[in-house]
This record gives sequence, C-alpha cells and structure tokens, in this order.
Amino acid sequence: METPIRTAAGFSGVAPPEHWPPSRSTPRPERLERALDVLPGVGVTVAQRLAKLGLGSVGDLLRHAPFRYEPAAPELEIAELFGEEEAAISGVVRSVRKRRARRLTIVTARVEDESGHIDAVWFNQEWLADKLQPGTHVRLRGQRRRDDFVVKSYDLGETAQTADFAPVYPASEDVTTKRLRAFVESALPYADDVRDLLPAVLRARLELPIARDALVAIHRPLSEQDTERGRRRLAFDELLELQLALALARRDREDAKAPELGAPGELIERYRGALPFAFTEHQERAIAELDHDLKRSTPMQRLLQGDVGSGKTVVALYALLRAVEHGYRGALMAPTETLAEQHFLTIDPICVALGVRAALLTSHAKAGVGDAQIVVGTHALIQEGAELDDLGVAVVDEQHRFGVEQRKALSEGRSPHVLHMTATPIPRTLALTLYGDLSVSEIAKPPANRKPIVTRWIPQERSSEAYTRLRRLLEEGRQAYVVCPVIEESETRQAKAAEVEAERLRHGELRGFRVGCLHGRLKPADRRSLMAQFKARELDVLVATTVIEVGVDVPNATVMIVQEADRFGLAQLHQLRGRVGRGGEQSYCLLVSRAKDELTDSARARLEAMVASTDGFELAERDLEIRGEGELLGTRQSGAFGLRFASLRGDRDLLELARREAEALAGGEGLLQDEVARRATLVAA
Repeated sequence: METPIRTAAGFSGVAPPEHWPPSRSTPRPERLERALDVLPGVGVTVAQRLAKLGLGSVGDLLRHAPFRYEPAAPELEIAELFGEEEAAISGVVRSVRKRRARRLTIVTARVEDESGHIDAVWFNQEWLADKLQPGTHVRLRGQRRRDDFVVKSYDLGETAQTADFAPVYPASEDVTTKRLRAFVESALPYADDVRDLLPAVLRARLELPIARDALVAIHRPLSEQDTERGRRRLAFDELLELQLALALARRDREDAKAPELGAPGELIERYRGALPFAFTEHQERAIAELDHDLKRSTPMQRLLQGDVGSGKTVVALYALLRAVEHGYRGALMAPTETLAEQHFLTIDPICVALGVRAALLTSHAKAGVGDAQIVVGTHALIQEGAELDDLGVAVVDEQHRFGVEQRKALSEGRSPHVLHMTATPIPRTLALTLYGDLSVSEIAKPPANRKPIVTRWIPQERSSEAYTRLRRLLEEGRQAYVVCPVIEESETRQAKAAEVEAERLRHGELRGFRVGCLHGRLKPADRRSLMAQFKARELDVLVATTVIEVGVDVPNATVMIVQEADRFGLAQLHQLRGRVGRGGEQSYCLLVSRAKDELTDSARARLEAMVASTDGFELAERDLEIRGEGELLGTRQSGAFGLRFASLRGDRDLLELARREAEALAGGEGLLQDEVARRATLVAA
C-alpha cells in the first residue's frame, strides 16, 4: 500500500517504501548541537528550565519523545455545539479583537461556518491577534463555555499542527507541554540535519521511513498509524545501536584472559566461619553463580543486584577473597567517599580476623595500595599511582553512577573478573537489554530478621504529626534521620540548607534532643567523626542531604523523615528508606510532601508506590511504568544508552529483530559501526 510521506517542509508526495525520496541537501549534524536559544522564545531563563528536563540542544528537543497524543475529538458544526464536551470546529475568521482583564490578555476571534458563528477565545496569546486576520481558515479544538468557544489547540490556514493528535510531552511546572509543543515545532526544520545511520539496503528491506521523516511523524502526526510508524523506526534505531554495541563488545572480549581462580579454598572456609550468620538461600545462589564464572579464563562480567539491606557486600567480599586466596589482588570501587568508607569499615574487621591486608584509597586517603591484598576506594583507584597490575577481581558498586571511561579504566590493560553491584533493582528484561551478555544475579530477599518498614505519606499541612511520632520514638531510645530536599545541583547550597534546617529543628520540633548535620561539604575526618557519634548513640537525630542515600548502616536508627519527598525520584526514595530497618526493631519512613492537590501525577504515583510496597524489585517495575526505560538508571546523565522511543515491554519483536540485524552488521564496517564502536565500552566496562 502506498504511504504518504511527511517531511519537515510538508508532504513529499506518495511513494512505496522502497522509493523514499533522496535527501534534498547534505545533512549538517553539527547544527543539532546548537543551544536552544537559537529558537524563538528561548532566552536564558527558559533555557535553564529546559535544561532541567534534560534538554540542552536542538537535537535533544527533536528526540524528546511524546508519551501520548490527544485523542481525536468529534468534528461538529458550530450550531451543533452543546454542553461542555470537547469538540473540533472549522470555519473562517471574520473579526478579531484583544483586551486586558486583570492579569490576562484575551484574544477573541469571531469564527463562522455554514451553520452559524461563535466567538473563539484564547488566553495570554496576544501574538495570535496578528495571525488571525479576517478571511483566515481555522480548525479549532476546545469546549463551549456559555456563549464562547475556549480554544485548546488549533490549526491556522493550511498548516497541520494536528489539533487532534497533538503530542503530549514529559513537561514540568516551569515548562508546560503546550510550550514544549511550540518549541519542538520551531525545531522541526532541523530534522533535515539528522544523519540517517541505517544502510539504505537495510532500510528498504525492512520498509522503514528515513530518520528525519520519522522524527517529523512523531511530532506532527497525521494519524495514529503515522506516528506509530515513525516511533517504531526511531525505536529500532535505538535498539539496533544498543545491540550492535553489545555485539562489538562481545567480539572485543573474545581474546581477553582472566585468572582461573579454581574452587573455593581454605581462606573461604575461614571466611564463612568468621561471619556471625549463615548466608541466605539467595546469597548462596549468587555465590554459586560467582564460583561458576571465577573458575574460567573468560573474564566474568556479572551484575549483582539486590535490594537495600539484602547483603550484597558480604557476597562481594567473597569474590574479592577468591582472588586473594589465589595470589591476586581484589579491588572495590564505590562512587562516593562516604560509601567507600562504609564499605571499608564493614570489610576491614573481617579481613583483619582472616589475616588479609586491606586498604582504603580515596582522594583524601592517599596512603597508596602498597602490599594490600584488598583495596577499597573511589575513582582514586584508577588514577595515576594506584598499582593494580595483579588485579584478579574488581567489584564496581552502584556502577551506573560512574562515567563510562571510569568503569573502563578499572580494567584497562588487565583482564580481571568484574562484578557490578547495584542496590537499584532493575527489571530483568531491562538489565539483559542494557547489559547484553552481562550475567545477572539477584538477592531478592533481605535476611529473615528484618521487618518491613512502615511507610506513611503525610501532606505538609499535617507535618507536625510526623514530628510528634518522631519525638515519641526518640524518647524510647531510637535514633532518626531527617533528609533535606534536593536544592538545584549545588552541593554548597544543599549543605547550607541542611545546616539551617538542623538549627531550626534544634530550637523547634526537636528541642531537647541532640541533632547533628551531615552533608557533602564536610571534611572526611569530620564526616567520619559525626557518623561515629551517631553510631555510638551520642546523637539522636542526623539531619542530612542525600549523602546518606547509600552505605550508611546504623541499626538503632529506626525512623526517617523525608522532607518535600515529592521532589525525589522513586528509586532515590527507596534507597533513602533503606537506611532504616537495618536491625530487628520496627522501623518507619515518613514522607512529607506538598499538599496533594499541588502535586503532579507522577509525584503522586511515586509516593503512592512507596506506601504500597517495600519490595525494590516491585518498585523498579513501577518506576519503569512511571518514568520509562530511558530514565530508569539516569542514563541520560551517565552516558549510557537512553531509550526514548523504544519500550522494552511493548517492542519485543523490534528487540529480536535488532539483535539479528546487529549480529549481521557486527562483522562489517560503515557509518553505523563507526558511530557505535566508540560507545561499545558501555557494556564491556
């Protein structure tokens, strides 16, 4: 069947898929890197607001995928309008006027069709008065209110901005989806600069539109079929690029050789005996999978994911000791000094008991590796001076928080077995797709003595209830965290906000209790001292920024209050909650938010999910529904593959197709391979 082809400039005619028209000019991809202030209406303030949505360039805007489209509204004549149901009308402008009413500018156009006339109304769109000249043909979508027609979306003249299938974008309070629609519309001419990486033969065989036309189709669709066809082309690009990167990474690893660590020996037997508990069934399963990998010469690439408090660190130490007992060194790399210090404090006493030398290496603890058999550190591990040539096993904790090059550098010039750890559970389908042939181990349940954390959502107007409950528990001898909200991206501002809040609480709701303040601007020695005080019960409450998100372990801390919880992501809220409930006592997490009617739909969904479940894997699936695959791991920020158009649940057929085509392409050369090869280390690292 012949298909109309929509381009950035309009229709290019009708042609069967194998005869898509050639490019009218050579694409200039560098134009896609232009800052958004080249677009009309984007100044410094708007650019900053767009940046918060992850939109910094024209290319970002073109790839900002709509998450739904306005359904079609019934097409009525003006005389048929009744009630306030949404409808679409068409007619000719006969007259236009504008007026001010308080803070509003109201534009009114008399619109007429064969059945009658009505006044169409726009609010705060003063510039429209110049475009709505008498005689202009319009198509309007909106609702009748009394004697007027309040316009929601519209087409002017012969342009087609699809009032019916108007895209609805992920937006914010500062930048509405309506404004985003206008910005995307002004960016669409740049679609001609999108370089199509698919080989022409492959594109023709799969009957896919060219990339620029697919982009236009999703932003300016003619029909549901039109936009879905464009989306599938762009989704296929993402999945093919990802699968080709995985294929290239597998090919590059074929010649690498890691130490064969054989079967567990006497050191591991003593390690098991030194622990004050037995491994759980889930931990034992993960250990068996590690043993299977470590006895081979093929470098292990395994992801160990487990919920907060599930016992991943002792499994990681098992892997590190397996290297030590065969004469190799083990290294554990964590993304922050706080987390590295916590890991070291957990690992070192056990290592001392086993006669294994351990060392901490961070930017502030520069004692060097020396003769240490296990080294725990931050990215300082991969900087000049850290000798890790005899590295047998490397553990990368919270691996998605490292940059691609940082993860790669840990294995650079050597071929250790690598265990990636994360306490942000990832749905298995997503994990397998993101990491390709990276094996996945799960510790799905915490130790049996842990009680589920009771979680409550409390609107701001009832926040005093949270502190009343907190005081009661503090009087019983428990300890607590109060987490301050995210304030921009400045660590200094976060620190100041936490200090101000701590001082307020000392003289307010928590008067009479010992309140400390922990944030990222503290010197490492001060931070360690503060945590030691808290662990020793010399402090009752720790007011903190998200520096406590991972790694902090104080069993007597059984209460957490998260202020302005609606400003946090679901995964981050779950990570924060994991700082309580570390012992046998009942623990509580109180989420304080703005008034419910002030929250966005996604904020309400996040808070409802937190109250409904304490299961990290269940919450990961819910996060996938709320945010989409491309955002789940913060991939746009960390440099990993962001899936803006593909749905791992809905595009299984495309994923399989991409795998097959990637295998066929991996052995060749060309533009697509060149583009992807530089990113293939995402999987190998």
